[in-house]
Amino acid sequence: MRTLRFLVLGLFLLPAMVLPAQAQQRNRQALEREKKQNLERMAEIRSVLKKTTSEKEVTLGQLKALNQQIKAQTEQIELLNEDLQLTDSEIAELRQQSQKLTGDLTRLKKQYADMIVRADRRRQQLNPLGFLFAADNFNQLIARYRYLKQYSNARQGQVKQIEEVQAQIKGKQVATERKRRQQKTTITAKVSESKKLENLKGEQDKVVKQLSQKESQLRDELAESRRSVARLESMITRIIAREARERAAREARERAERERLARVEAARKAAERKRAEEAAAREKPTEDRPITEPAPEKEVAKVDVPEKAEVDARRDNNLNDAEMALASSFAASRRRLPWPVQRGFVSDRFGVHKHPVLGINISNPGIDIQTNAGETVRSVYEGVVMNVEYVMGSNNVVAIQHGDYFTIYAKLKSVSVRVGQRVKAREPIGVVATDAKGISELQFQVWKEFAKMNPETWLAPR
Repeated sequence: MRTLRFLVLGLFLLPAMVLPAQAQQRNRQALEREKKQNLERMAEIRSVLKKTTSEKEVTLGQLKALNQQIKAQTEQIELLNEDLQLTDSEIAELRQQSQKLTGDLTRLKKQYADMIVRADRRRQQLNPLGFLFAADNFNQLIARYRYLKQYSNARQGQVKQIEEVQAQIKGKQVATERKRRQQKTTITAKVSESKKLENLKGEQDKVVKQLSQKESQLRDELAESRRSVARLESMITRIIAREARERAAREARERAERERLARVEAARKAAERKRAEEAAAREKPTEDRPITEPAPEKEVAKVDVPEKAEVDARRDNNLNDAEMALASSFAASRRRLPWPVQRGFVSDRFGVHKHPVLGINISNPGIDIQTNAGETVRSVYEGVVMNVEYVMGSNNVVAIQHGDYFTIYAKLKSVSVRVGQRVKAREPIGVVATDAKGISELQFQVWKEFAKMNPETWLAPR
């Protein structure tokens, strides 16, 4: 009975040992996925940084790439620290499980030894055959036979369980050793990444010093950048205002058409009532007027009243309902939109922040995404191309409407769409431009009517 109780207890304890391991496995998978994504970001930034450093002149774009590389490198070290902490907890969990299994093995061996001792004592007193044939009747013989068989099975079961626990202990020891090797590898990687971070910070200091010597040039570039931003915003507000005017005019035309149709319908019904009244009056005879044949009915001019389906079709052609549905689905896609370029990093964020060298406040109506030369620019969502225009300082600009939302793609070298074209999500719309200093950068903006929005809150995390 004690053996059976122990076996049942073991069945209940096994899930308790498995659950922490499953939770750690989920944490391990999430950590490894995050490390992989960060390494991919670092590779993208290194690719951009390599191209910017190949230019003879130190540029602000190079500093931005360095800043992002340092940020990614710091994050990688933090992830490695998390890796070490998780590995420590995994080793501790394995050690705890090994201790538990060792205790179980000790109890199993003791129970097995006790069983062997009792069996030897019984064998000395009475051998199995004697035990069987000493039965008083056939039923007792069968009962004793079953008892001996169960006893033999119990001994074999204990031997098997001891072997299984020994195998589990061996497996935990192997897993612990593997985790210790993994821990050493992670420590080595952390030391290597820390050295890279120090080198990057040294390079950052060097670039900042060189750029600080060009303060006058940087201020001129900043002034020109602000003028470019103003021109771009002027273009955007102009096309949004134009769209608002066209929408208002379209709604006015629709309203006038509905009113006209209502008047036509009212006139038609009034004419029908009048004809019905006249017909009723002609059919009613009077005493002082002989009954005569009714005069031929004059034909009433038919009024051309459009059918309801035709009215609905006209309304659909204005895309009011479609625009509303598109705006609703766009709004529901916050933090899920694909990036406008496949590779790159945010080199300048939305809103007001400090200039990386001059230290003065600058404002960005969108985000700048630094990428590789010749990178394809894609629409982040389905919509209609509202405007394609060249703006001084921003190169070619494409504006796409998504209901009452607009996405803006500036600094394009070439454009592959036209005004009025309906585009799908991830559809190529152009190629990013590269400036005279070798910087390939896309300016991306999101507007809701006349309100600027932070594009990073709309794009999917990378």
